[in-house]
Amino acid sequence: MHPEIVLPCLDEAEALPYVLKRMPEDWPVIVVDNGSTDDTAEVARGHGARVVVEPRRGYGAAVHAGLEAATGELVAFLDGDGSLDPDVLPAMAETVASGRADIAVGRRVPDSAGVWPWHARAANAVIATMLRGRGIPVHDIAPIRIARRRALLDLGIEDRAFGYPLELLIRAGRAGWRFDEVPVRYARRAGGRSKVSGSVKGTVRAGRDMVRLLR
Repeated sequence: MHPEIVLPCLDEAEALPYVLKRMPEDWPVIVVDNGSTDDTAEVARGHGARVVVEPRRGYGAAVHAGLEAATGELVAFLDGDGSLDPDVLPAMAETVASGRADIAVGRRVPDSAGVWPWHARAANAVIATMLRGRGIPVHDIAPIRIARRRALLDLGIEDRAFGYPLELLIRAGRAGWRFDEVPVRYARRAGGRSKVSGSVKGTVRAGRDMVRLLR
C-alpha cells in the first residue's frame, strides 16, 4: 500500500489542480479543508482526493486531523500551495519504509530569488540552530515530512497552531528518532496567498508559537 499524503489547505482552490496533478502516481491524497471560503473542497474531490473537514483553524489542527483520518502505515505531509516539489516523496518514503530512518524531512532550497522572504528564512534559521543545539539534526522546519502514522500519533503532539511541526521535531528528538533530511526544491506558490511566510505578521505569529515550545 502506498503512503497517504495529507495536504492541509485553507483557500487553496486556485493551487490545488496543479498540486494534485503532481502527486506520486497511485498515492492516496487527503485534503484537509481548514475552514476555506473558496471551492477548496470541491476542487479536491474533483481531482480524486478525499476531503476531511477541520473547522478549527490552525495548521496543526489541519495536519493532525489528516493524520487521524489516514489509514496507511506511512503518512506524508505537504503544503497544498504547490511550493514544494513532490518528486522527493518516493525516496523519502523508501528511507522510512526500509528502516534507515524514523522520519524523513525536507530542507527547502529556493529555486529563485524572492521565493523565501528574508524574515521567514531568518526566523527559520534561528529556530533550526536551536534544535541542532538540542541534538536534533535539522536545518529547516519545512512543511514536508514522512513517518509512520502510529509512531506520529504516539508522540502525543498537543499544539494545533503553527508550532505543530516544531513540537513534532522536539518530541521525535526526545524519543530518539533517527532523522533523514533531504533537499527539496522550493518554488513560488501555484496560486492563492501565503498565510505565514508571505508576510512579516504571519512569520511573527508562527515564530511566537514556535519560540514558546523552545522555552
